[in-house]
Amino acid sequence: MGNNEKQKYNPNIHHRRSIRLKGYDYARAGLYFVTICCENREHRFGKIDVGAGFTPAQMILNEFGAVAYNEWAKLPERFPNFKLDVFQIMPNHIHGIILINDIHVGAGLTAVQPNDDTNGHLQNGQPQGIAPTVGDIVGAYKSLVANGCLEIYKRKNEMMGKLWQRNYHEHIIRDQQSYQTISEYIINNPAKWEEDMFYK
Repeated sequence: MGNNEKQKYNPNIHHRRSIRLKGYDYARAGLYFVTICCENREHRFGKIDVGAGFTPAQMILNEFGAVAYNEWAKLPERFPNFKLDVFQIMPNHIHGIILINDIHVGAGLTAVQPNDDTNGHLQNGQPQGIAPTVGDIVGAYKSLVANGCLEIYKRKNEMMGKLWQRNYHEHIIRDQQSYQTISEYIINNPAKWEEDMFYK
């Protein structure tokens, strides 16, 4: 392509607004409410059993939902500064509260998958000894789940397509009342599925 044929910069095409909070240190200690959605809100992970009588509504995971659940549950093994709180896999998204602890340089962070880089970098570009951010953790999770689901699709000789929506939603939990409200929302999400903003 010649210089005269190069596509001009178009802010509507080339610039995508970040939904992260400007100036906030996402590696600092704190509680975060994270939501990660499937592309086009497609139901990938199972279905809601609405329950009856005294039986509460619950999420019934399919094999892809099991991958999403298991990889989320294993994240604390991959990131020493990361702790799980309540979380819920839904048909087309996941909600979770995570705790990021302060971690000091040299604390021996582990990689999601170490590469052959002799300069001591993690596969996701995070240098060893630097605390992973919320974005690093979510990015690793999305990749792990996508890879696990892709293996299932390949075994079935089926095409998966794009699993995850670009980016993710996150909210900083600043006080006990906010934590209580959000944790109850996550726990009750299956029972209120048809009222959910992600319902489709």
